[in-house]
Amino acid sequence: MMASTTSATAAAGAFAAAAAKKRGSAAACPRISAGGRRRSGIVRCDASVEAQSQAVAKAASVAALEQFKISADRYMKERSSIAVIGLSVHTAPVEMREKLAVAEELWPRAISELTGLNHIEEAAVLSTCNRMEIYVVALSWNRGIREVVDWMSKKSGIPASELREHLFMLRDSDATRHLFEVSSGLDSLVLGEGQILAQVKQVVRSGQNSGGLGKNIDRMFKDAITAGKRVRCETNISSGAVSVSSAAVELALMKLPKSECLSARMLLIGAGKMGKLVIKHLIAKGCKKVVVVNRSVERVDAIREEMKGIEIVYRPLTEMYEAAADADVVFTSTASETTLFIKEHAEGLPPVSDAMGSVRLFVDISVPRNVSACVSDVGHARVYNVDDLKEVVEANKEDRLRKAMEAQTIITQELKRFEAWRDSLETVPTIKKLRSYADRIRASELEKCLQKIGEDSLTKKMRRSIEELSTGIVNKLLHGPLQHLRCDGSDSRTLDETLENMHALNRMFSLDTEKAIIEQKIKAKVEKAQN
Repeated sequence: MMASTTSATAAAGAFAAAAAKKRGSAAACPRISAGGRRRSGIVRCDASVEAQSQAVAKAASVAALEQFKISADRYMKERSSIAVIGLSVHTAPVEMREKLAVAEELWPRAISELTGLNHIEEAAVLSTCNRMEIYVVALSWNRGIREVVDWMSKKSGIPASELREHLFMLRDSDATRHLFEVSSGLDSLVLGEGQILAQVKQVVRSGQNSGGLGKNIDRMFKDAITAGKRVRCETNISSGAVSVSSAAVELALMKLPKSECLSARMLLIGAGKMGKLVIKHLIAKGCKKVVVVNRSVERVDAIREEMKGIEIVYRPLTEMYEAAADADVVFTSTASETTLFIKEHAEGLPPVSDAMGSVRLFVDISVPRNVSACVSDVGHARVYNVDDLKEVVEANKEDRLRKAMEAQTIITQELKRFEAWRDSLETVPTIKKLRSYADRIRASELEKCLQKIGEDSLTKKMRRSIEELSTGIVNKLLHGPLQHLRCDGSDSRTLDETLENMHALNRMFSLDTEKAIIEQKIKAKVEKAQN
């Protein structure tokens, strides 16, 4: 986006807030009007006060635009930024991540709330068991970041000061590179795992269905998907790679006595995507039977039909605790917002056999967690969550780093493509305005010429030839200036040179594209705040 178009709407947020504040103070009605009544401490305003409130709101909107015209130069100096604000398994414990987790069906609502903030123009949410990240186009970096952090604090109930200790914040190319690395599996707890690419794709699908993603965020996520596919196809990063589910199986088997691993009674609660992968990796390890507790039998039947190498026994959710009593290892992978196992539940379960180490294992790969940490206080139970999987993935660290370096070359290529596309957006308004300006002059002068010649003196072929001549002259005159507004990475011209040419053309032809776009954005923000 243009420097003017992007940050100038920072003014919109401030002015919209001012308008809202004025509107709120008017609506408060501090005294009883002629037609008002007081009941139980509630003041009711009459129609005249309501009309007055609306008039004040309208006046505030006009005042906001007028104020913009005075202070536009100050806001046009700052370019809008692509930013990511979030926390992951690398920066925050699961206890904090689960409070910020946003269920997939709530992503559109979260995007709507974020884009309703004064200085946020576009937004996307990527929430998984290992991360909660918010990607935005911020019209003002400092104000936008502050608003997003406050939103996260309000949603989670965690004080902003405590959140900041665990949050990471990246800007522009660093933010874009981070998303490309996430999509490629480079930032995952398990290097090269494939599930994160599917989750990035789901962000795009969800945004398309709800109409919530703006063009910058939408393009960035789509390019991230391309980067993720290329990394997996052009490097061997996925060879031998494991997922969170497979790491969970590996961890469980590490904690069991080696001689009894394959005879352990396995229970899986939740037959979603990650649960299905747990079964897949249990088969790979040689397990012959698993009990699956799920809300419905249909999904379990589908898994049973697909995976023939293991006996899958279905039990309904109502029999979850009875099934846990018969299990040595309990895997939990559900989207439940409430805890399924607490200390009292574990205390009520019978101890497992001495052959299995006398300890029942709970391997919880859900976020929010399905198993309370206090279950480990019970003598015959141990709880492991997604943060404990680090023990598994630390192996072969040098090989992981080498593969990551190979992938960075591809990510850098895709990053350059995205930045060239975004830079090209800078000059689009000027190109449109310049061509429109030239076409208006051409049409006006053509009409004068045709009037002088006389309509009766021209055949259709002659008129068409004159029109084509005028169009050809305009196109040839515009070719040079428009070439110098190109910024798509196809030539050596830098962005600064292109922007200098753009500003020069704006001045020479009085195109005033910057303020026109800013005014439009500010007006939209003010109207949104008042609705």
